[in-house]
Amino acid sequence: MRLVAVSAGLSKPSSTRLLADRLAEATSRELAVEDRKAEVEIVELRDLAVEIANHLVTGFPAPALSAALEAVTGADGLIVVSPVFAGSYSGLFKSFFDLIEPDALTGTPVLLAATGGTARHSLVVEHAMRPLFSYLHALTLPTAVFAATDDWGAGADAYAGGLPARIDRAGGEFAGLLRGLTPATNGDVGEGDEVVPFEHLLANLK
Repeated sequence: MRLVAVSAGLSKPSSTRLLADRLAEATSRELAVEDRKAEVEIVELRDLAVEIANHLVTGFPAPALSAALEAVTGADGLIVVSPVFAGSYSGLFKSFFDLIEPDALTGTPVLLAATGGTARHSLVVEHAMRPLFSYLHALTLPTAVFAATDDWGAGADAYAGGLPARIDRAGGEFAGLLRGLTPATNGDVGEGDEVVPFEHLLANLK
């Protein structure tokens, strides 16, 4: 199973990259429980910043950027993590996903995550990131993870619902979603699948 984590962190070391690593580890650990091995690839957008800008103005990706785009569009599951800039995802994060073809992520499971200085920015995942991936027709996990600066402190592990617990929960739920979608269908309807008429679905709501 190909799992790709995209980190838009700008510094080294980066809390954004750290969160991406931990979410990938939690997901891989849960997949391993049922003997499903995950091949994890990390895409660091910081290293591709110049190539992304050049591609936006020339229309031609350099080899490293082309490989990153192929990894993302060919993944069985994506973990995407952006720092919060001016109340939204970073420009680097948006610029990279602007290069993805509109239908290339259709049905791809995506775990959303973000980092910021304070918990007041936590809704960036819902009001900015989720609409972006809905536009790309991706299948976003309902549970997302936001990590503020204080979440990385020594006391973060000491109370229920801290960042480690939220990472484990998201990783477990994401692994469950990935196990439920086979690479052959990846969310699409196959020949052997039954298509339920829309009016029947509405009838179940009465």
